[in-house]
Amino acid sequence: MSRNAGRAAVAASSARRRRKSRRTSLLIVLASVVAVLVLIATEQIAVLYVLATLGVAALLAVVALADLRGARQETEQVAPYDDAAAVGDGRTSAAPSTTFGSTAPRPVRDRGAR
Repeated sequence: MSRNAGRAAVAASSARRRRKSRRTSLLIVLASVVAVLVLIATEQIAVLYVLATLGVAALLAVVALADLRGARQETEQVAPYDDAAAVGDGRTSAAPSTTFGSTAPRPVRDRGAR
């Protein structure tokens, strides 16, 4: 017997499972759409409001309980070089500061002599 025979059987069963899952999902979506249309036709808007509220609450619960351990974690990032202070002070170039809120003295600009 070939090595690939087992793999082919697993692949076929996996494909059948996916097809059945897709079909089930489609039926759930169609049933939901029909239910909403029936509620709209019978003017049961209050029920639609309750269903929408429960749906949003469920979505928020899923997001809150999401497992984010697999997400990429940001390590210590260096602040981007910002030249805005140099432009405001009238300097043509600014040396990047190594620490935030550096206490290095700034040049004083004479505002009276123009």
